Amino acid sequence: MSKMQKTIGKRQEPKQMVWVNGLYVIVSVAVVLLLWHTVSSPGMKSAKVFASPAAVLEALLSKMKTGKIWEHLGYSIGRVLTGFVLAFIAAVPFAFLMGWYEPFRRFFQPWISFLKCIPPLAFIPLVIVGAGVGESAKVIVIFIAAFLVMVITIYGGVVNVDNTLIKAARVLDSSDSTIFFKVVVPASTPYIFTAVRLGLSSSLTTLIAAELTGAQVGLGQMIQEASNYFNMDVVLMGIILIGLVGITFEKIVTFFERRLTAWQEVRQK
Repeated sequence: MSKMQKTIGKRQEPKQMVWVNGLYVIVSVAVVLLLWHTVSSPGMKSAKVFASPAAVLEALLSKMKTGKIWEHLGYSIGRVLTGFVLAFIAAVPFAFLMGWYEPFRRFFQPWISFLKCIPPLAFIPLVIVGAGVGESAKVIVIFIAAFLVMVITIYGGVVNVDNTLIKAARVLDSSDSTIFFKVVVPASTPYIFTAVRLGLSSSLTTLIAAELTGAQVGLGQMIQEASNYFNMDVVLMGIILIGLVGITFEKIVTFFERRLTAWQEVRQK
């Protein structure tokens, strides 16, 4: 086989994988829609819970016409990103200090181990009493959920840095600060992206409960109000939108991860 043929084969292989993956996605969506249509058919007991795909689509179009859906989405995404960004800013230095400085680790690790066993939703009553039912309460609950999971994940990356790399840097007479910024931080970068994924996921899963703390607008409030009136088409629409937001976040994180960790072989999923 000539070099040109090998090159063409290598270029075509990723395209073939894209087509195969796309085909799997189409088939998967078609099967799910078929099952959804079946369980929502008149006469099925599950139809009380599952509105039909057509009803959910109609509810979405109706909300889009009034512009209400964009307001719900905007407030929810804003709360998630605010809580997550604040948690990320706090979690990164905190986790590196825990992993790099033993006195800091000895002092805080027991408390982190204790708090991680408590569901973030358990803090809601305390947050409501302390911060009221305004926007700050919702952001605080999301912050707690994202902060804990990111600290634990990044800390795990710092303490698991290959000791051979650190020893090699010390042989070259590198200072502690040089080792930290040139060895530990780059080696922990994949863990940081994993922490970002988990932090965003925790923020989204906490969002619904956070918006039940007196929210007037948001996807959680929309779902809660719809469930009170048994409008299951709106409930399902809200759940699907949250899932789509989560997938969008995942794709954005993957995009930046591939560009910032080009030195690392990333398994294609």
